[in-house]
Parts: sequence; structure tokens; C-alpha cells
Amino acid sequence: MKGATKYQSIASLALFSFLLCFNTSCRNSLFKVKPVSKLPALPSSAANANVGTLTFRAAPLLNDEETQELFESNLQLAGLLPVRVEIIHNSGEAMDLKKLRFHLHDGSNAEWKMISAKQAISRILKANGVFTYNPESRKTFEKEFRAYELDLKTPLAHSEGKRQGFVVFQTARKEPVTSPKNLILTIEGVAQPVFLKLN
Repeated sequence: MKGATKYQSIASLALFSFLLCFNTSCRNSLFKVKPVSKLPALPSSAANANVGTLTFRAAPLLNDEETQELFESNLQLAGLLPVRVEIIHNSGEAMDLKKLRFHLHDGSNAEWKMISAKQAISRILKANGVFTYNPESRKTFEKEFRAYELDLKTPLAHSEGKRQGFVVFQTARKEPVTSPKNLILTIEGVAQPVFLKLN
């Protein structure tokens, strides 16, 4: 009887230690996301178009190294292509960005689907085989990942100067991203559609 009690105590202690360790380790984000403030400036070679009041600049994250550095996860494997977009306010009154629409086509004329940060997170977790996690860890990851999302809800004032963030696109069949050619980003919602050749 004493042996059984001793065994139960050891088992309980082991379970408690495991849960404590699991809880502690999972308080952090599921992936180590680089702070937005550490994001380097867009390269001067980024595609750009001046439409008067606004200037658009954009560059895609085409390789795994770039997404690993920012999000510690393989977005290309998840069939996702983040496109970094910068909107510069050149002059005049604040601009409402809610009407802006982004479309992405490749050399084969396939249209990529623009998805929300929340949808992208679900794809990332599935592609990286993350099915069991502490809910708080997911919340942290969502918060850190969404900090990179391009804000189109708030008007862009000249005093702000410029705004940047990521627009995430998904491959047509959710297949991994493999060296897409001749990517064209189309931006609608301004006087004339903007076409940016990304690569």
C-alpha cells in the first residue's frame, strides 16, 4: 500500500512538473516574431508608382530566409506570399484607404487570393504541423503577426508621412510557393488602377 502511495505521489509530481513546464513555455508566442520596429527600410529597387497625392511602393518576400527571419516560420510552405506595401502621402488632405483593393497575378495569369492575417495564421499553423498549443501562445502570435498587417481602416494624413505593412496572398490551390515569375500587383480604389511589377 505504501508503494502504491509512493508511486502515486511520484506520478502526481511528474504530472505537475510537466504542466508547469508546459504552461511556462507556452506563455510566449508560438513563433518568435521580430518586432515591427526592427523591420529594415524597403529597398530602393522596390516597385513604385506615383499617382499624385499618393505613391505606392511594394516588394514581395519571395524566399524562406526572409519569412523565417521575421516570423520564424515558413510562409511559402503554407502557400502564402507576403507583399510588403508602402503608401506615401505626398500632399493634400487625409486619404481614405478603405476603398483600396489589391490583386496579384503571376506570369501564367493565375490570380492569387488576398487573405486576412487571421486566415494566414491558420494556414501557417497547419503547414508547420502545430495542432496542440496553449491558447495564450496563439493570441500572442496573432497579436505580433497582425502588427505587420497593412492598416487600411485608418485614413492616411500628410502629417503621418507614410504607412507600410504586409498584404498576404495565397496560391490558387494552396500549394507551396515555388519561385513565381512576373508577379504583378494591381491596386484599385484610386483614380486610375496602379500596376506594380514585383519581379
